[in-house]
Amino acid sequence: MWLAARGLRTYAVDRDEAAIRTLNDESARRGLSLHARVVDLEADPVRFVPPAYDVIVVVRYLHRPLVPVLIRALRPGGLLVYETFTRAQAARGRPTNPAFLLEPGELLTLVEPLEILSSREGDYDGGTIASVIARRGVT
Repeated sequence: MWLAARGLRTYAVDRDEAAIRTLNDESARRGLSLHARVVDLEADPVRFVPPAYDVIVVVRYLHRPLVPVLIRALRPGGLLVYETFTRAQAARGRPTNPAFLLEPGELLTLVEPLEILSSREGDYDGGTIASVIARRGVT
């Protein structure tokens, strides 16, 4: 919603039907250019037509095989903003499944060969997370 409210044509996916319905209803009510649909990125074939996106934002989600797909979907100069939990989060509570938790320093490796503009790893906003803003080269 934040991106759409600033004039960006926005496409959102999540597997939670209720969340998508709420997002679509609210964006329509506010007249925003936001289109959301239910997609299980781990089960459904991902159909991002590369390179198509100026910005891709991923928050609190990790499916390692998807990262290269996202990188290829970025337009030259496009940004990937990615933030999710690290393994240390398991000691605090959910999530606890290692498949959904980053190893120390792993996010920087996952987004190679993108140019890292900003990154952080540690305790933020009540969770143990890693974040990166990275840019695809223009060539």
